Amino acid sequence: MPVRILIAKPGLDGHDRGAKVVARALRDAGCEVIYTGLHHTPAQIAEVAVQEDVDGVGLSALSGAHLTLFPAVVDELGRRNANDIVVFGGGIIPDGDKPVLEAAGISPIFGPGTSLDDIQAWVRTQFSDTKAPEEGT
Repeated sequence: MPVRILIAKPGLDGHDRGAKVVARALRDAGCEVIYTGLHHTPAQIAEVAVQEDVDGVGLSALSGAHLTLFPAVVDELGRRNANDIVVFGGGIIPDGDKPVLEAAGISPIFGPGTSLDDIQAWVRTQFSDTKAPEEGT
């Protein structure tokens, strides 16, 4: 069974090109990918993650609201007893904010310039004990 990843854009950020590129790269790596589209609340994202029985949630932010929205998604997952879902992030996130996000349970944070190969490799490693995607699928 392939790894299931939800890619989501919390809040009012209207830029989703990077999220779509990552979603496609993960699909090409053999993951089942669900993309929520734009303008969803943390509660909506957590609800979809639980309903879709995903293994991971990738959050993307370019709006500067990542310190509020990303931890709120983790909190909402906890409210749904879904703390086992891995949450990772990406976007325009200052290096100084990464430790705060990591302490909130969001890791890693993929910034601009991260290669798609690196993201695919992380997914393979992260989920290798469960149901890693097949390379080249």
